[in-house]
Amino acid sequence: MKRAFYIPTHRPVQRLIQPINIGLKTNIYRKKIVGFLKAWTLPVSMIAGLLGYLLYTNLHFLDSTHAEVSAIISVVQPVLIFSMLFVSFCKVNPRELRLQPWHGWLILIQLGIFGLLSVFLIIFPATSARVVIESGMICMICPTATAAVVIVDKLGGNAASLTTYTLISNLVTAVAATLIFPVVHPVAGQLFIHSFGLVLSKIFPLLICPFFAAWLLRILLPVWHRKIVAIKDLAFYMWAVALALAIAVTTRAIVHSQTPLIYEIAIAVVSLASCLFQFYIGKRIGDHYGDRISAGQALGQKSTVLAIWMGYTFLSPITALAGGFYSVWHNTVNSYQLYKKKQE
Repeated sequence: MKRAFYIPTHRPVQRLIQPINIGLKTNIYRKKIVGFLKAWTLPVSMIAGLLGYLLYTNLHFLDSTHAEVSAIISVVQPVLIFSMLFVSFCKVNPRELRLQPWHGWLILIQLGIFGLLSVFLIIFPATSARVVIESGMICMICPTATAAVVIVDKLGGNAASLTTYTLISNLVTAVAATLIFPVVHPVAGQLFIHSFGLVLSKIFPLLICPFFAAWLLRILLPVWHRKIVAIKDLAFYMWAVALALAIAVTTRAIVHSQTPLIYEIAIAVVSLASCLFQFYIGKRIGDHYGDRISAGQALGQKSTVLAIWMGYTFLSPITALAGGFYSVWHNTVNSYQLYKKKQE
């Protein structure tokens, strides 16, 4: 009689619950993956850029697409940087852009060390360490990266004071580089006006234009301006994609370099020392004026795309490696800083 009243419901129930359990586990795994990617966005982007380039170049059936892919990247990269800066500058009120005391100290440090290295090469033009010293010059005079404002925003720094310094440092670089590089490394027919115009042509579209575009949007279309500002971390994830492309381009430059290994190692060491020194000095000066994060990024995070271009244009092509290596170093520092920020 007991068996007549027994209904074996446990198996159907398990069949019903099993998909739910799988779904819950999938959501948990998904959240863990998303959380990991958010915590380690920059390292993941750097590794993706490195492995992506190596994988792509070793898939030989894609060899015929190399020219087209390079052309696409040459367009996508500046568009990403422009968009990223536009979103970042939307968060900066132009009325808050003011000169700070630490701006002057950082400019003096950049120009001072750049000038000392230049004088050394003018006095000893035949030194065997020329390309290494020129690499150090590029690392010092290279202006603040346009993406620095994105990192400062994530670290909780003052975006307005950094934006002000970014504008100043880029204009100072345009003048100093075009005045000094032709003296240190003479090139026939390279006049100041022509060189200055070349540098501005690299700086203006990717720095000044997004700044004024964000300013106009704030004034003319305030509703759209508020909508863009409300999208959390949009600029940061744009930067993550741009960084992956930048690391891929850097890897290509290093892989195809004909530079002797000893010089590559020396340039890597000089760029690393320059990176750590500038982050350290920037933070120390920033501490004194209550703006540690912004000052550290202002001096330490460089526009490495411009550094690579300056090496090819004004100095020995070998020195372009300094910008590539510096890109790895300052993004490694940024990754560590973001990690420490999340631990707070």
